[in-house]
Amino acid sequence: MSNFSEEVEATGHLIDSRIISRIFEKIINLQGDFQIQEIDIGKMKTNKSYIRLLITGKDENHLRTILKEIYREGAITRIRKEIRIELAPKDCVMPDNFYSTTNNHTELYHGDKWIDVENMMMDKCIRIKDNVASCIPVRDVKKGDEIVVGDDGIKITPPELPRDKGGNIFEFMGSSGSSERPTQHIAKKVADDIYDIKKDGGKVIIVGGPAIVHTGASDTVAELIRLGFIDGVLAGNALAVHDIEYATLGTSLGMNVHDATLMHHGHRNHMDTVNAVFKAGSIAEMVDSQVLKKGIMYECVKNNIPFVLAGSIRDDGPLPDVTTDVVEAQKKYKKVLKGANMVLMISTMLHSIATGNMLPANVKVVAVDINQPTVTKLVDRGTWQALGVVTDVGAFLPMVAQSIRKRKANDDI
Repeated sequence: MSNFSEEVEATGHLIDSRIISRIFEKIINLQGDFQIQEIDIGKMKTNKSYIRLLITGKDENHLRTILKEIYREGAITRIRKEIRIELAPKDCVMPDNFYSTTNNHTELYHGDKWIDVENMMMDKCIRIKDNVASCIPVRDVKKGDEIVVGDDGIKITPPELPRDKGGNIFEFMGSSGSSERPTQHIAKKVADDIYDIKKDGGKVIIVGGPAIVHTGASDTVAELIRLGFIDGVLAGNALAVHDIEYATLGTSLGMNVHDATLMHHGHRNHMDTVNAVFKAGSIAEMVDSQVLKKGIMYECVKNNIPFVLAGSIRDDGPLPDVTTDVVEAQKKYKKVLKGANMVLMISTMLHSIATGNMLPANVKVVAVDINQPTVTKLVDRGTWQALGVVTDVGAFLPMVAQSIRKRKANDDI
């Protein structure tokens, strides 16, 4: 054995989830060498596979570079190594060589046993506190916190493809977005996933932009909330303003939503809406005073569905319900996303990317937008459960709602 070699192993559904091929690809791209010392391929759907490899680098640094890359694909050294910990030197400062997280399920070898890392997110650090490992952003680091450094004692488990064929939209669509897909069929499969998740007691969150209102899909989203299929709404100032403008004045940016004609002096409607919310005091008070009687925000208030509106520098107003401190808004987003099983990202690139960065890899993501590059950017997160649909949300969301209605009607019979 070379002085610059190390044995690694991987276990799981290695073939169909392409874990083995990704490990090989990383080694070859980094010009390393490997020998397969043991391999056991599972022959049944429920069987896991196992592989043991000898990895060889040109020198110690080259070997460490290779190992660091393949550890993130699910490989782990055969020698159990305790994690390394250093203390944070000051508030909001991580130690040098801190471990930067992925969004995949992660375990640490600590105290002679494997422990799960809680609250997994990408591009964060791991803090050990009271023997509990958790993922935290740099702003939450306090002086003296125990922060994991290096790559020793860390095991990552990439998400695995579904084992049953034909029943899951994410299985056959992959993580790509295309306008050349059977949209009606996709809508039905997405609806089935939403319905099944809710039937099993799961949690579905929607991240939405104002195009939901522009395209006439506001009533559909409101209906899904009313029927109990949406558990949280994440957006910016614009979705709420346009939704309330449509609910109270019938327009979106002064345009009549149903016939696309411009209302006389309609340019005032946007700011009239902002003013009306301030006059009421808040969105909830606007509902309580019966000034707001329908729409997405109305259904959120009436059905106690949490919503977070994150502010931006371009906002008009913004509404009194908007959180203008972006760090605080991020915390509120995370709170609503906790425990989510599925997230629908509808026509809002910036809020959707922000949300994606807060999600563990096992959360299903559906990104819908008329713009192909937007969808590609949103679903390019390296996981099978990100589905992109390039289409008009005004046509797609009603098809989803129609399929859900049919499922519900059949179950109610």
